[in-house]
Amino acid sequence: MAVEPVPGEAAAVAETGDQRLLLLGDYHAGLELGLRRDGVELRSRADDRLDRLLGIVERTRPDRLVVLGDLGHAIGDPYGDERDELEAIFDRIDVPITVAKGNHDGDIEHLFEAIDGEVTLTPTHGARIGSIGVVHGHTWPSPTVLEADVVCIGHEHPVVRLEDEVGGHRVERVWLRGGLSAAPFEEHYDAELAVDGELVVFPAFNELSGGTWINVEGQEFLSPFLPAGLDGGEAYLLDGTRLGQYTDV
Repeated sequence: MAVEPVPGEAAAVAETGDQRLLLLGDYHAGLELGLRRDGVELRSRADDRLDRLLGIVERTRPDRLVVLGDLGHAIGDPYGDERDELEAIFDRIDVPITVAKGNHDGDIEHLFEAIDGEVTLTPTHGARIGSIGVVHGHTWPSPTVLEADVVCIGHEHPVVRLEDEVGGHRVERVWLRGGLSAAPFEEHYDAELAVDGELVVFPAFNELSGGTWINVEGQEFLSPFLPAGLDGGEAYLLDGTRLGQYTDV
């Protein structure tokens, strides 16, 4: 596969041209600060998240880290604990970083001006990195992104509810993978597009961020092009277990 999940992690690697990419989505730095504002008291897991990310970087040795949106959590300009967490990421990651701008990354570019590392921000409609298209997924990808071999998105935070024979249940983050269906995008752009690639919907890197239940009745996708844009999508657990068609889980 062109985009290969890192076993046990909500992250994947991809080879494109002469670059090895490490991709992940929905880091949501400072999430605990947002939860505290809503009355939910949780200790900050910022150090744990960064240690986990640094461990994955060490394991995969990428040329570039690509975040599929929502690197931060605040809608506006990051401040306080969130700003500290973001600055620690930029200080500790020793490869260039690309962030596909998400709905929670409203003013994150103001932070880039104060750092020394190479950080780039894509438009909300995404960008191409060689044969890989990257976009957060809260808005429609550009035609250029859609014509990539593989389009990678975040935003959705797909999760599945698994039950055992005695009624116990647990929640697991999942990957969604399938063909990229041209129809909804051609209707949106009122044009014929050279769409013939794969769509990969990433699980959220931040396990506290909740998500879209793919096997609970009444749940709806957040992205404007899902589920129509996903052709024959299958679900996979983080450990690689194939659950089959996500509609049948």
